[in-house]
Amino acid sequence: MTAAWVYTLIPAAVAILGAIVAVNVRPGPTLVSAIQHFAAGVVFAAAAGEIMPDVAHSGSPIATIVGGFAGIGVMLAIRQLERLIKGPAGLLTLVGVDIVIDGLVLGIAFAAGAKAGLLLTIALSVEVLFLGLAVTTELSETVKSRRRIVLIVAALVVLLPVGAFIATPVASLPAHYITGFLSFGLIALLYLVTEELLVEAHETPDRPWVTAMFFVGFLLLLSLEEVMG
Repeated sequence: MTAAWVYTLIPAAVAILGAIVAVNVRPGPTLVSAIQHFAAGVVFAAAAGEIMPDVAHSGSPIATIVGGFAGIGVMLAIRQLERLIKGPAGLLTLVGVDIVIDGLVLGIAFAAGAKAGLLLTIALSVEVLFLGLAVTTELSETVKSRRRIVLIVAALVVLLPVGAFIATPVASLPAHYITGFLSFGLIALLYLVTEELLVEAHETPDRPWVTAMFFVGFLLLLSLEEVMG
């Protein structure tokens, strides 16, 4: 699980780099939508290709159901929180919760195996890049200091290793407990794809090449998985 903590530094660095670029060259809505589609495809491929087979073949249906419903409950609670909290403070709170869950899911993935953890690291790097862009865009309307915006993004991504540390004890648990946590992580990833990335991506009028980015992301991670064996 030490590897899980180390690997969280990759998406953290990507998010900070994205914020640095975004405060200087503000990305347009079409580019942001393309990144969202690409991130959704990559995350979906990681969930379907790595996490779901481990859950489906675990032989622990009760753990799968319990972990899955726990994931549903947490995701619906986050959705309710989105409706209650508005403005920059609300965005920062929700992004912080998202990042903690990302770190938690990444730590759980490493409990299933190094390959699953590595592929999910790649997927979450793209997703956290979008979160960094979203925070940068929102704060640019009220915060004039570029340095302060980047520091806020950096403070948020520190929550990635926090989530991974929370997941550290999972690796030493019996197999059926690990299955339950993987089921939770699977639901969290699918929620991220279907209810956040794609929903927000479709707020911008679609273009064929933008829509295709979902499948590009999916095929890219699928191909990488095959190369890794």
